[in-house]
Amino acid sequence: MKIKLIPGDSAGTVTAFYMNSNTDNVRDELDFEFLGNRSGQPYTVQTNVYAHGKGDREQRVNLWFDPAADFHTYSILWNHHHVVFYVDEVPIRVYKNNEARGIPYPRFQPMGIYSTLWEADDWATRGGLEKIDWSKAPFVAYYKDFDIEGCRVPGPRACASNPANWWEGAAYLQLSPADARRYRWVRMNHVIYDYCSDKSRYPVTPPECVAGI
Repeated sequence: MKIKLIPGDSAGTVTAFYMNSNTDNVRDELDFEFLGNRSGQPYTVQTNVYAHGKGDREQRVNLWFDPAADFHTYSILWNHHHVVFYVDEVPIRVYKNNEARGIPYPRFQPMGIYSTLWEADDWATRGGLEKIDWSKAPFVAYYKDFDIEGCRVPGPRACASNPANWWEGAAYLQLSPADARRYRWVRMNHVIYDYCSDKSRYPVTPPECVAGI
């Protein structure tokens, strides 16, 4: 999906582009959440992964460009091996399938694709310190060139595990060497929050962090 985010003062808003299983108790969800800012501050994208009803796996990245000045591409690769969040083909987050170690992975439920724009000034911008300025409304984000490839639901049950699907192919079992370099660059220079290292929330490191995300 190509998105151009809210220009100017967007503090207190969240523009979300996400996948969701639309189930109440055992929810699977993969989130891009773009956290609004005061003019001149970096735009932050928060990602989150829900698996088998458990979320609270937030990571935040300060984008290295102005996402309100032009359209940029935001995409999710979801297969049996890992979930990869991309910004302009640069991987910013990887969540690996560690089911063999007893760690939940979103594999059993189909998901739809959604987008919302909502007010969240109790937490979205600088932890809720920056409130929404309704005099700047309307807050508008723009979308184009939506594209999806995957298995239809309802459809053949064997589709999801069919190795003939390109997204299950050998090239997508792990990051390529070039993607791995870009991923390390993002992690070293642009990550501003990672739940894996938040000892105030998780005195014991979550198991998926130890297993390697």
